[in-house]
Amino acid sequence: MTLRVQILKDKFSQSLGLPFKELLPESAIRLAISELKIKYKKRLFDPLITLWAFLSQVLDDDKTCHNAVSKIITHLAEEEVEIPSTDTSAYCQARARLPEKLLENLFNYSTQILEEKVTPEHLWCGRNILVIDGSTVSMPDTIENQTEYPQHISQQPGCGFPIAKIGVIFSLVTGAAVALCIDVMNTHDLKLARRLYSFLKPNDVLLGDRAFCAYADMVAITKLGCDVVFRKHQSRTTTIRKGKIVGDCDKLVTWYKPKRCPQGLSKDEFLALPSAITVREIYYYIAIPGFRTQRVSLITTLLDKATYSTLEIVGLYGKRWDVELNLRHIKTTLGMDILRCKTPSMIRKEIHVYLLAYNLLRSLMWSAGTTYATPPLRLSLQGTRHHLINFIPKLLAADSKQRLRIYCTLLKVIAHKAVPDRPGRSEPRVRKRRPKIYPLMTKPRHELRKQLQTA
Repeated sequence: MTLRVQILKDKFSQSLGLPFKELLPESAIRLAISELKIKYKKRLFDPLITLWAFLSQVLDDDKTCHNAVSKIITHLAEEEVEIPSTDTSAYCQARARLPEKLLENLFNYSTQILEEKVTPEHLWCGRNILVIDGSTVSMPDTIENQTEYPQHISQQPGCGFPIAKIGVIFSLVTGAAVALCIDVMNTHDLKLARRLYSFLKPNDVLLGDRAFCAYADMVAITKLGCDVVFRKHQSRTTTIRKGKIVGDCDKLVTWYKPKRCPQGLSKDEFLALPSAITVREIYYYIAIPGFRTQRVSLITTLLDKATYSTLEIVGLYGKRWDVELNLRHIKTTLGMDILRCKTPSMIRKEIHVYLLAYNLLRSLMWSAGTTYATPPLRLSLQGTRHHLINFIPKLLAADSKQRLRIYCTLLKVIAHKAVPDRPGRSEPRVRKRRPKIYPLMTKPRHELRKQLQTA
């Protein structure tokens, strides 16, 4: 057993350790394991091998546990050791033994290391920009998942899938996921956001859509030494007459404390709010064919017009769409939209491993872009994933000198073709491929079976 474990550790450290040696080295994983005082027996699937197998599983197109175990067997096939069983139970039990806190800590560690690579020339007006948004993911229809993450109330029992709501903060510079929280589907974005404010650092600027534009939240963020740029909430009417004009379509306005305590705030928190705050309102018009929005009003706490010009802020909010693309990368490109685990604990682990894998790909894109003078955000995440998967067998077969050369080649091909920048691109929101003409499920499967048997 010890020989097999050592062979696998050598193999995985060669295949995944080199591309991710700066972001997730083996020493960092071992330190996280020791800090949590995780005790484990000498078995094939120890925490280190299980984590590496879990990462390779979410990066692959085939995300089954059978495929993950097959990879383990492949790594041992050419060695003179006993080949493990193809049964997936040992691997699944090993994943279940991984503490949620371990995966959460490793995700936070990957974020911290990648953010440290950002230099002042990559910042916006000397400020680090973070973007926040929420989304949903579905999971297998098990009793445990339905209990913790219930399906939509409009669906009949047995006809839907459990759904979890996730809130994510991304870095606008690196594209990496900075913070994550998970809750039930009907959780408002603001409730998720309030759990994420603790990840903000002084001098950060938080970018978000109108769902986050609330009086109490702007006060809370400014108390952390940060600023915000939000789209104005639709419940606040826009008037040109009020406020101090500081430029074209740019003015300073006073917002007063709400008369009633908003939902989600305690009475003590509500009483601690200031009676009024001064914010900056910028409004502009969009004249691009195909865009549904024609007038946009922005609210920001960046009051100094000399430092933060109107056009700079308008251009910054235009980049808020990057958060939608990042979520699409995680859910569609990597496949996190439909999770596979059957218990809530494993669902949370799976989400953290997906975001960890996403950050590892972003680190490769950052290394490739900075090495070959290509904007990292213009590189293809799907292409990076394909190149990595295809290069891993070569990294395994090479010696130490060849491995470094292959790694440099990997970075070069990742940076070879940048995704074109197409601002203002407009496409009709239609589908060409017709869906199959099966009716939707309106009754549980066992009732439908009875209908077929009696028909």
